[in-house]
Amino acid sequence: MVVACHCCEDGAMVVELTREQARRIAVRAQLLDARQPTDLVETIRQLTFVQVEPTAAVAPTADLVLWSRLGAGYDPGDLTTALEKDFSLFELAFFVRPMDDLALFKAEMAGPPPYEKTARWLDDNVEFRQDILDRLEVDGPLTAREIHDTSIVSWPSSGWNNNRNVMMMLECLMMRGDIAVAEREGRDRLWDLAERVYHADIPMIPLDEAESIRNQRRLRSQGIVRNTTPNLPVETTRVGEVGVEATVEGLKGRWRVDPAQLDLAFDGRTALLSPIDGLIRDRKRMADLFEFDYALEMYKPAAKRRWGYYALPILHGDRLIGKLDATTDRERGRLVVHAIHEDEPFTPAMTSGVQDELTSLAEWLGVELSQVP
Repeated sequence: MVVACHCCEDGAMVVELTREQARRIAVRAQLLDARQPTDLVETIRQLTFVQVEPTAAVAPTADLVLWSRLGAGYDPGDLTTALEKDFSLFELAFFVRPMDDLALFKAEMAGPPPYEKTARWLDDNVEFRQDILDRLEVDGPLTAREIHDTSIVSWPSSGWNNNRNVMMMLECLMMRGDIAVAEREGRDRLWDLAERVYHADIPMIPLDEAESIRNQRRLRSQGIVRNTTPNLPVETTRVGEVGVEATVEGLKGRWRVDPAQLDLAFDGRTALLSPIDGLIRDRKRMADLFEFDYALEMYKPAAKRRWGYYALPILHGDRLIGKLDATTDRERGRLVVHAIHEDEPFTPAMTSGVQDELTSLAEWLGVELSQVP
């Protein structure tokens, strides 16, 4: 990739990218180019995390993300083994990460809660906290349903988590590093003491150093980001001042780019993406770089959906070219394709690429491919 550069008045280098170059950096950083990875843990390390989300209209989100990178060689059982037996991965706040990345969170876990409301609630429920830890020590791993609510003060909320004191305390204890997700039974998390789940020899990296490393990891996984993007829940996409400053042709403002991506060649492929795939998690960046109109419509009334309940974005090369509306009918053993929405008329290469991916997806799911006329 040949890129232009110039120097600012302060002597700092600024990389000048075309929008095509920026897209290719983003696609390659997310392991969605033609050079597909083969190792599960190293794939997640490059992506920084894989999100666990219960919707499985086609396949569970984490599995779909990993299949789109690793292809037919990915076995969902390998993810379970890595989490529950090998402990080479761990789950924190619905994000799966390499176990050694726990070192980047231990200082934050040891610090005060981020919100005063949470700190007050924990102070008011010291005995409740200890009751849970004692119960897990004797009987863990346990689901939230198996743990009694002995709170003195209820969680102060008028939203969806009102009167869910056990789950809120479990979440707090997880973020404090006291307990961890040991395994899953379907959608239920089983909780245990962190010392039984996490590796004992993982060090604590000081908070400032850990944040710097996490910024570097985010930039490596995204390739190119804009720090003005609003923070996303749990895991921001902002990276601070790491990397190299860049501009993108036709777009206002400055970006940060991973310099390791600047000299690499690009060879694209076709891929079907999860609606919360890392390539499009930052919807503002998606719109700027890919000029792609997309929204997850599962929460909309059926009559107001343009692309479907759980439409999968379609990547071809360095462009997002359409949406796949499909559902896995597990009872009948079919991957039902309701519609393929083409943003612009597909070329023969696009059509062939999408059909090949659909065939591969159905084979990986172990079902027949069924396309609705």
